[in-house]
Amino acid sequence: MEVVENPLEAPISEKMFKSAPKMGSFKLGDSTLSSMIESYANSGDFDSVEKLLSRIRLENRVIIERSFIVVFRAYGKAHLPDKAVDLFHRMVDEFRCKRSVKSFNSVLNVIINEGLYHRGLEFYDYVVNSNMNMNISPNGLSFNLVIKALCKLRFVDRAIEVFRGMPERKCLPDGYTYCTLMDGLCKEERIDEAVLLLDEMQSEGCSPSPVIYNVLIDGLCKKGDLTRVTKLVDNMFLKGCVPNEVTYNTLIHGLCLKGKLDKAVSLLERMVSSKCIPNDVTYGTLINGLVKQRRATDAVRLLSSMEERGYHLNQHIYSVLISGLFKEGKAEEAMSLWRKMAEKGCKPNIVVYSVLVDGLCREGKPNEAKEILNRMIASGCLPNAYTYSSLMKGFFKTGLCEEAVQVWKEMDKTGCSRNKFCYSVLIDGLCGVGRVKEAMMVWSKMLTIGIKPDTVAYSSIIKGLCGIGSMDAALKLYHEMLCQEEPKSQPDVVTYNILLDGLCMQKDISRAVDLLNSMLDRGCDPDVITCNTFLNTLSEKSNSCDKGRSFLEELVVRLLKRQRVSGACTIVEVMLGKYLAPKTSTWAMIVREICKPKKINAAIDKCWRNLCT
Repeated sequence: MEVVENPLEAPISEKMFKSAPKMGSFKLGDSTLSSMIESYANSGDFDSVEKLLSRIRLENRVIIERSFIVVFRAYGKAHLPDKAVDLFHRMVDEFRCKRSVKSFNSVLNVIINEGLYHRGLEFYDYVVNSNMNMNISPNGLSFNLVIKALCKLRFVDRAIEVFRGMPERKCLPDGYTYCTLMDGLCKEERIDEAVLLLDEMQSEGCSPSPVIYNVLIDGLCKKGDLTRVTKLVDNMFLKGCVPNEVTYNTLIHGLCLKGKLDKAVSLLERMVSSKCIPNDVTYGTLINGLVKQRRATDAVRLLSSMEERGYHLNQHIYSVLISGLFKEGKAEEAMSLWRKMAEKGCKPNIVVYSVLVDGLCREGKPNEAKEILNRMIASGCLPNAYTYSSLMKGFFKTGLCEEAVQVWKEMDKTGCSRNKFCYSVLIDGLCGVGRVKEAMMVWSKMLTIGIKPDTVAYSSIIKGLCGIGSMDAALKLYHEMLCQEEPKSQPDVVTYNILLDGLCMQKDISRAVDLLNSMLDRGCDPDVITCNTFLNTLSEKSNSCDKGRSFLEELVVRLLKRQRVSGACTIVEVMLGKYLAPKTSTWAMIVREICKPKKINAAIDKCWRNLCT
């Protein structure tokens, strides 16, 4: 007899049955056919499954529902939802197999797991609510799948309706039902409703799992409501529900979002003492939080603590730390960490290399950065557009324009596609050294190949044109920006400041004021540079400070009338810095706006942040 070497093959070879006339009257039975179908399905051999199904249909054999369910699951693993739906419809007519809620749920699960949520809801409605007389009543799993699909589609109110209708169908919600609905509510920022569901769940005698607590804790953390998070964690312990690594990671992330890094580090220690092992997410979250607060040195100390516990650092953590150290001006520590990374045998990836190139360029060392890029290519790690753009920017920053252009040309050698950011860097660099004609050629090429310039690219070329006094050409590009549908191509405060400075340099105050009015009408608030541009121009025109004071004060009043308090406060700060105190009536307007109930806390928080920085 033939030996079956592959364990995934059918338990009995079909060849044996083909030779049946020579061996006697032994015949392939229904149960064996079912077994073979299941085996072929589990191994992903769907051609053999179809052949066997055709044979079963022709010979009027019987196949049980369980075998179909195995095939449905196999179709799901192979991402073939259409095949699963088709076979479900063939079950009765072709194979005389009665469909139950089990096969229905199997197919529904395949559809929804593929992310075809609308299709899943249509399938449910067709089977359960149509006049096809399938006699399939949904059970708890069916409702859970429908609620999941509705929540994924952000139809949370419809999901709640289904949830409330479950008892009428004699189905009680379980932990998965509540968890899915809570997650949907949290994603819609309806946290209070989600927390009320927890109370309802417990009153119905359904014990919440750590997963449910994690969903609510995550929602409250993202909202910044750490007081309620603390109460929820206390409730979790009271119910005998032990926090897992996801719980701790979520809490640490919430504390980092609120800037409470010391508490986050303390929670890490508690996590370790609770014998809950921190993972990449835990350390990555903490280090990201410390770096964002410009505490990269503390993050390096945490890194040492991680190593003492035997934790092996990954490229992501190294890249975050190296970038953070460079941004804080601690280049030596960053390079030390880079060397340490190599000593530890952690091979740098494209992100780490790019961070190092960018950091060295920030320090005014583009030649060293170029050496790193060459080593990067030699090691088989090809630079991306971000890497090359950082190097070009570094060369332009140190006045090495030709070297920057050479980097642009070298991109072709590695097959790196140039994006709008690369073009913006080159255009800005060329304009910065007065090579505006070349910049315009690059601009034209960018448009020719179909790359739409963003705000940075527009602002760069406008700055170059203003620099050579071509204000009409600059304003023409500005009006072109206004016609763009893409928000990322609209003028921002930088664009306006460039144009305002150019107009003021040409003593064209009336056009500058018109542009400022347009800026205000488009919802763009002036900043410190805007204010200083007009103050300098007005002071040159008049020896007195009164014109500048009146001009800025009028801006403050206009912004306050439009409920743009933040912009108004910025201008007042500039005025106070120049010893140009606003009138009493203006102060009264500012105080009245700031002290509105919804704004007072935000204003206090801003004051504290300014005092602490």
